[in-house]
Amino acid sequence: MIIVMGTFRMPVQNLERALPMAEAVVMATRAEDGCIAYSYARDLFDPEVIHVSEKWRDRAALMAHFHSEHMKTWAAERGDLGLFGRDIRIFDTDEGEAV
Repeated sequence: MIIVMGTFRMPVQNLERALPMAEAVVMATRAEDGCIAYSYARDLFDPEVIHVSEKWRDRAALMAHFHSEHMKTWAAERGDLGLFGRDIRIFDTDEGEAV
């Protein structure tokens, strides 16, 4: 299994505009073959921080996700949202370490 965990930051004033875009990508991703879990969550104590949590069957499923149309759309849309401070890590549970 592949685990993806991390955070990114977004100016608070852009959150309302980001929500429908994020919902679209989350719902499409959850329907992907090999997606076990996929979530974004706002931090309780720092409103600019968004937590990312993902579980994938294997690396091939994650790679397919990176090339999906909804991820391409999300990448284009989020360009205007002021995202910064991205810190995302991929862990391969079969190898027992971060990749």
